[in-house]
Amino acid sequence: MAEKKPHMNLVTIGHVDAGKSTLVGRLLFDSGSVREEQMRKLKELAKELGKDTFEFAFVMDRLKEERERGVTIDIMHEKFHTSKYFFTVIDCPGHRDFVKNMITGTSQADGAILVVSVKDGIQEQTKEHTYLAKVLGVQQIIVAMNKMDAVNYDEKKYNEVKETVVKLLKGVGFKTENIPFVALSGFIGDNVVKKSDKMAWYKGPTLVEALDQFVVPEQPIDKPLRLPVQDVYSITGVGTVPVGRIETGIMKPNDKIIFMPSKVQGEVKSVEMHHELLPQAGPGDNVGFNVRGVGKTDIKRGDVISHVNTPATVAKEFTAQIIVLNHPSVISKGYTPVFHIHTAQVACTITEIVKKLDPKTGAVAQENPDFIKTGDAAIVKIKPSKPICIETQKEFPQMARFAIRDMGMTVAAGICIDLVKADDAKKA
Repeated sequence: MAEKKPHMNLVTIGHVDAGKSTLVGRLLFDSGSVREEQMRKLKELAKELGKDTFEFAFVMDRLKEERERGVTIDIMHEKFHTSKYFFTVIDCPGHRDFVKNMITGTSQADGAILVVSVKDGIQEQTKEHTYLAKVLGVQQIIVAMNKMDAVNYDEKKYNEVKETVVKLLKGVGFKTENIPFVALSGFIGDNVVKKSDKMAWYKGPTLVEALDQFVVPEQPIDKPLRLPVQDVYSITGVGTVPVGRIETGIMKPNDKIIFMPSKVQGEVKSVEMHHELLPQAGPGDNVGFNVRGVGKTDIKRGDVISHVNTPATVAKEFTAQIIVLNHPSVISKGYTPVFHIHTAQVACTITEIVKKLDPKTGAVAQENPDFIKTGDAAIVKIKPSKPICIETQKEFPQMARFAIRDMGMTVAAGICIDLVKADDAKKA
């Protein structure tokens, strides 16, 4: 591979039974990213567990527990190349209780494959995931119309389901004219990498061709460094190794960095991605880096790394635009759920509901309402229970998105539009 292909993060979203893992497994296998012997082993394992048709899903669902339960729990990162791009696939769980992983995944994505089963049509999670993808800022989407084999490759069935999906996407605010709908079967392999000979009526691209129609998002390399910590490892003989995805800016060896909100400082010794040492890493890169002068206990998941002279913003309170996705009753002042902001999880209180908005147009529907409920959009003021790194949509859209979880589900999602810095609070 002489030249370096542009890198993109791809997220797969959709209902738990739509066949996401199988589709991604097929994509990796047919594009040559998974070797024959790995596949053979997975096939044998699938047979042993009495799940013969799951072998492709096994490529992604590596965790033993997942294999036995047949569901995707954690987010797996796999990579593959198309003729144009180098993709990292973030396979997101479809199960309700795993939506928080799905949020972490989607907020890192440059593009999404929404997997819909033509056999079952739109299901509850199809809606939830589509909504989240929009609110969390996924700009580009492909709809994989999966399981065509299960409906005998019927064009009428494809068109019926496509119509409902178009309606759903439009309702959320996606422009559907440019969204490819690919008729395919992940299990059989029709129109994933290889063109299918079973659907003469289908004139569109294969999944891989559709992926090559994506446009690389502009890289915010000129912005200050922002890298939310996903994990911290302590490696014998190496030292402290934080891991995370660079949202903005550039990181290089010898950089002097600061972890916020803890204000711990250190120096970058080396940066690596996919086990290769890098002279520098930029936006979209999932990196691990060795840091000098910092112990494993000094830093944690949810901290944000920046250069010493441009530290990440720590908010004492912030104003946000939110959409209530799913709340069994109503949300009023004083409500304190858990906010998932980049990799951090912090309890925050909604101190004021400033105004209710029309979710489709964004126009003000009501000033200072007493409460908001499922389906409502609103501007609210929020007070974190402890200092949290967040940025405004205007300054760093990559660092402004969040999801609100309560009772084991995602109740709302939103973006930060204004904030009071923790340091400015004294002056206020």
